[in-house]
Amino acid sequence: MSYHNPNTPPRKSATFDDYTLAEIRRAAATGIYDIRGAGTKRKVPHFDDLLFLGASISRYPLEGYREKCDTSVVLGTRFARKPIHLKVPITIAGMSFGALSGNAKEALGRGATLAGTSTTTGDGGMTDEERGHSQTLVYQYLPSRYGMNPKDLRRADAIEVVVGQGAKPGGGGMLLGQKISDRVANMRNLPKGIDQRSACRHPDWTGPDDLEIKILELREITDWEKPIYVKVGGARPYYDTALAVKAGADVVVLDGMQGGTAATQDVFIEHVGMPTLACIRPAVQALQDLGMHRKVQLIVSGGIRSGADVAKALALGADAVAIGTAALVAIGDNDPKWEEEYRQLGTTAGAYDDWHEGKDPAGITTQNPELAARLDPVLAGRRLANYLKVMTLEAQTIARACGHNRLHNLEPEDLCALTMEAAAMAQVPLAGTSWYPGKAGF
Repeated sequence: MSYHNPNTPPRKSATFDDYTLAEIRRAAATGIYDIRGAGTKRKVPHFDDLLFLGASISRYPLEGYREKCDTSVVLGTRFARKPIHLKVPITIAGMSFGALSGNAKEALGRGATLAGTSTTTGDGGMTDEERGHSQTLVYQYLPSRYGMNPKDLRRADAIEVVVGQGAKPGGGGMLLGQKISDRVANMRNLPKGIDQRSACRHPDWTGPDDLEIKILELREITDWEKPIYVKVGGARPYYDTALAVKAGADVVVLDGMQGGTAATQDVFIEHVGMPTLACIRPAVQALQDLGMHRKVQLIVSGGIRSGADVAKALALGADAVAIGTAALVAIGDNDPKWEEEYRQLGTTAGAYDDWHEGKDPAGITTQNPELAARLDPVLAGRRLANYLKVMTLEAQTIARACGHNRLHNLEPEDLCALTMEAAAMAQVPLAGTSWYPGKAGF
């Protein structure tokens, strides 16, 4: 016999919480898995779990804005005849025309140029808006080959061979039919209005030896001028970085699971890949073991939000970072001024991730001409430039406080961790100790 106290509130399962129950019911009713954009929503160890150790007596800080703190970075110094020189180590990640509107791509180009950094095409080819307003443009070479042609390879300033992405390592992206407009269809050589799913692997190579041949082909096409990046999702960062270097990459782009996406399966976003924080140190170790750290540059992406995040990524050994979701927010995505329209879509401004449906009230993740016209690319570009400026100033402030006159002089010794997980992933001591899990000699 059991007795339930009516004054005791009912207890819900932590495993079968409200969201999980709703997803089970949705799957049972539709027979369709969930597709969405944006990165993982689960909480994972991240840069917030690290703190900087500012200078005092044992280290001498630099004086505010009076002493110089260099932010520049050069990418592609290994083989390219024309490496890329950037004023700041914060680049704009690849986001396609198709996933984004033409105005959004123009805004990203304008903002990056004002800040002295680069932007990236994404899947689907190069638009005139982006090339025309991007002083430095990286051309993504993806498994789909959508929009790829030798002319645009030569028009770009660098080429990024995309092997994987943080939100879906091992999987391809999606672009639903409502976003396949006449222009998108023409650029991608696809039928208008028909759902498109990108391939998960390149059609003409299956391993690192083939990748080496492909990189040589790209160098020949571009007369050895352009830096060649290789982008991988955060799954096996040590080996993937080592193999990218072996294949001849000038730059490795490493994308953690917090990286966003235009659209893929929710099960991919939440259950495949590793947190960005867990990816950096193994990749840096691979470069160090090969004697290539700082010779082959490392760009880290996935959940970068602030100058503190930038500084922490650089302290752990990265040469630069890339931002995607944060850049979209900066130019106006998820803006509360459109809250009523977000609610009509069954969501809210801060949670909107149905980018694949093409109904974005902010006019950014859409091909609807009326919605896209809401975004002023000039004003949005200025907003992005302001955001990049603030991130850079924040990172400089931290570097000076740690006694460094260059962002790239930040090092793991400037950091401590607040949690065991972060200490193990970043391989920096737990705050107040000289130990982290796995440290040799302990």
